[in-house]
Amino acid sequence: MPKESLPGIAAFASHSAVQVVIGATEEGLRAVLFGDERALRLYRRFPVLKFDQRPYEGIGTLDSLGEEGYVLVPNGSVVEYVGAENVVRTRIPVFGSRRLLAIESSQESKMRLLREAMIPVPKEYGSPEEVEGPVIVKFPGARGGRGYFVASSPEEVRRGLETACASGVLRPGERPIIQQYVVGTTLYAHFFHSPVHRRTELTGFDVRYESDADGLRRAPMGVVERVSPTFTVVGNFPVFPRERLLETFAELGERFVEAVVRVTGQPFAGPFCLESVVDRDLNVHVFEFSGRIVAGTNVYLKHGSPYLALYFGEPMTVGRRIALELRVSAETGSLIEVLT
Repeated sequence: MPKESLPGIAAFASHSAVQVVIGATEEGLRAVLFGDERALRLYRRFPVLKFDQRPYEGIGTLDSLGEEGYVLVPNGSVVEYVGAENVVRTRIPVFGSRRLLAIESSQESKMRLLREAMIPVPKEYGSPEEVEGPVIVKFPGARGGRGYFVASSPEEVRRGLETACASGVLRPGERPIIQQYVVGTTLYAHFFHSPVHRRTELTGFDVRYESDADGLRRAPMGVVERVSPTFTVVGNFPVFPRERLLETFAELGERFVEAVVRVTGQPFAGPFCLESVVDRDLNVHVFEFSGRIVAGTNVYLKHGSPYLALYFGEPMTVGRRIALELRVSAETGSLIEVLT
């Protein structure tokens, strides 16, 4: 199929844009990045990246890109800065489920979907007064953990919420989620659902490097007791879980996809992430999900995911995996199965 007949890929100039652009180039697709000038300037620094660029001026920009044959590949920055409601409204085709992005933007809807999928989740508290034991308080949207805090009593939760409101982290009308703090090791499991191959693939795992939760590990004695840690993500580490956990995660990913199709009434394709804690007995507790590519997949930017090599015989980034699914779907006349 001629290159001009294939869909192009449009991505917000942030988050995981480097691997999305490289993946598009590797699969012979056009790429365009949209955003403000400061963001676009970063990507122009790298000669290997081949892309067109557009200033982002509201959903009209996305509508225009759709008319030019581009498909939106959503990332966390799209959810946070464009807004899930605008992604639902725009006329550009979306790779994956645009309704799932709307669900992702609400903590309550997000947890309801996980329960619908029969995925184990931590206990939730409806108000600070109900809190018993350690909790983590989280806010809606894709904020990279900004403002999240831990507490162990109703008083600490109330004080934390007052601080979040005063600083603007908790916006008017938003409802936080107060969730049991499960003791264990965090694992962020990456998946890709492929209508082309009729399977849900494991693409990798990462652990987030969070400030100041991780920074406090090196703090002098006495500082830890005086600081309530927050969880702003500043980077990611690759991690390779024990093989006995792979089957557990594979089953959870498949359950998630089935629930998404059932709840949204739309086909589903593409990357997603189940964010979990694994306790001492190797039980997996999923405390959140992302219904699109996550920045943790950047840990495979240079060499590609070794897990994808188990499906295709060669490592590849999730950015290239997206482009591959789009290209094959276009060539086989099945784009309707991967776009909403």
